[in-house]
Amino acid sequence: MKGSVAQLIAPLVTALLGHADTLPIRFWDGSTLGPSSPNTIVVRSPEAIRRLLWAPGELGLGRAYVAGEIDLEGDIMETISIAQEAAGDSPDVVRQRLRVRDLPKLIQLAGKLGVLGRPPTPPPEEAHVRGGFHSKERDAAAISHHYDVGNEFYSLFLGQTMTYSCAYFESDDVGLDEAQIAKYDLICRKLGLRPGMSLLDVGCGWGGMAIHAASHYGVASIGITLSREQADLARRYVSEVDLTDRVEIRYQDYRDVIDGPFDAVSSIGMFEHVGQTQLTEYFTRIKDLMAPGGRFLNHGISRPKGTGALPKRSFITRYVFPDGELHEVGRVVTGMQELGLEVRDVESLREHYAKTLRHWVTNLEGAWPEAVALAGTSRARIWRLYMAAAALNFEAGRTSVHQVLVVNPGAGGSSGMPATRSELLGDSTVSAAEPSAAHH
Repeated sequence: MKGSVAQLIAPLVTALLGHADTLPIRFWDGSTLGPSSPNTIVVRSPEAIRRLLWAPGELGLGRAYVAGEIDLEGDIMETISIAQEAAGDSPDVVRQRLRVRDLPKLIQLAGKLGVLGRPPTPPPEEAHVRGGFHSKERDAAAISHHYDVGNEFYSLFLGQTMTYSCAYFESDDVGLDEAQIAKYDLICRKLGLRPGMSLLDVGCGWGGMAIHAASHYGVASIGITLSREQADLARRYVSEVDLTDRVEIRYQDYRDVIDGPFDAVSSIGMFEHVGQTQLTEYFTRIKDLMAPGGRFLNHGISRPKGTGALPKRSFITRYVFPDGELHEVGRVVTGMQELGLEVRDVESLREHYAKTLRHWVTNLEGAWPEAVALAGTSRARIWRLYMAAAALNFEAGRTSVHQVLVVNPGAGGSSGMPATRSELLGDSTVSAAEPSAAHH
């Protein structure tokens, strides 16, 4: 091979990005492109190039990172930001700019680098869910792929509350655990929970909301999840805080719940798994489970534009959330109201989720040896990349998260809602520092 790897690849990088001088890259032979920077993309193996030739764009890059053939050196969020800026905010700009006329040059380059041949086998962590789209069986498999990777692994970065959704930071000096407790309490107040009421928590995770509502608002809670590992640990938490008489955790699909009616229903961080084709069924089922005058709070990641499935060839679909779908909040509101549910409050927590994710990334990186020992290097790398990129997406407004509060009107259209938002939120029943949802 004549010349360094950087010299050989520079023309291709220029053709794809329009330049080769702003993206710091170091190759396996030590040669570099772009400016010197502590935040650098490190291409450790020619196999990374082969992956990109067979899967240009985000998927090829993701596979190479998971396999350890590409590293992000320095501050991972700064490195990703630099790469996004160079690629016009989209790694798939690479795939979009490849043309048939580029193929001879690509083949010639691949030959010089010794990477011609069959496509590399994707890392085994790549998801392969089968069956009817959003069938109960396929949804359960998709949930298991993401959540059943070890409770101990999740505990390394989620913190004491074991809460895997956006926290609520009431001030800049609030820590992650306090912010998660504040989020649960905010939802309880929006739902108007009082002693003796009943709550269904759809997608209950490790039981944080169900436990908080029962312990601080005196309600009887049922939490449902499609992760067996979550259900097992959530039941243990319920027992540890002596709430087995008021909190029940089930491994159950929301479509199979026949209890009710419930005075309140919460769904926190589960909505991303409900497909666009299932929205009417989802909201109809929730409404059927609500008592007249009952309230439902839907807390879900949203898209500023468009709705529906994430790209099939995206990193997040293949490695993080198979079959994941995001919905534009206006369509969510419309879907609810078309079924007779009255929307009473909509709140965006976009900046809060960015801050939550930054906490998670810091925690994961701080416990890296333990994370690798528990989940394996590839799995730990997947979560590090996905959470860092997600934080940047929330900060840039490419992704958002909304809490939508609705009421199921009673006789004569009565809502039973307070007259003002300040009355709706009322006063918290727990101080921000009280570890009400902490489990260990």
